Amino acid sequence: QAQLAESGGGLVQPGGSLRLSCATSGSSSRNYAMGWFRQAPGKQREQVASIRTNGTTYYADSVKGRSTILRDHAKDMLYLQMDNLKPEDTAVYFCNFGIQIRQALAPIGEWGQGTQVTVSS
Repeated sequence: QAQLAESGGGLVQPGGSLRLSCATSGSSSRNYAMGWFRQAPGKQREQVASIRTNGTTYYADSVKGRSTILRDHAKDMLYLQMDNLKPEDTAVYFCNFGIQIRQALAPIGEWGQGTQVTVSS
């Protein structure tokens, strides 16, 4: 099964930008949709964005217009460009792959460590 490794998080001021990366090892994820999820302290994990193999994208209302999900099939990489970051974006961000059902991605991969995003002045 594919292993997932997230990177690119950090501390950023409100209004700043970050580009998160997800490296996948193994071929298991290639035929599936992929997506980004996040979990803030004391909250449940939530879907942020997802992308089908045909490039169709979906975004949570909370990040729509501020984020772009990109997938590089050749490199087995997934990215999340986040702009105009807000303190409420603070969370650990995870990537995963799975079945896209309408707006929701049902993840089937093993969760990685995630990457911490902290938005604070």
